[in-house]
Amino acid sequence: MSRSHKANHYGTLVERKAAERYNLDLDRCSWHDAKRPDGTPVEIKSAMHRHADGQPGTFKLYDQYHEKLRAANGWYVFVSYRVCGLGVKVLKSEMRHSSRLPKLNWHGGGKHRDAQQAKIAIDEILK
Repeated sequence: MSRSHKANHYGTLVERKAAERYNLDLDRCSWHDAKRPDGTPVEIKSAMHRHADGQPGTFKLYDQYHEKLRAANGWYVFVSYRVCGLGVKVLKSEMRHSSRLPKLNWHGGGKHRDAQQAKIAIDEILK
């Protein structure tokens, strides 16, 4: 299994756990992953606590999706996890309004849909 396929697999598992914990309905569209019971969109961001090389994980946000989430008065759920066998163990999580983020420094997002991206260290969100 390729690294990106693994990340997608783990991200899906984290989304399910976040939906259960925060009473969200998974509703994947192009710019959010779930909805609160009142219909407000929620983007679920996951990061592996430590990568195989020992580096701490980061949450990646994309400007186009962030702007849509802000316009919809949406929320983020940030989740730090560790791989456990074929699954994941959630270490910390927090639901946070999209207006309550650290300063975002946007830069080129590589091949990700011509978007700008910002990376947030896990410990900037989950303390």
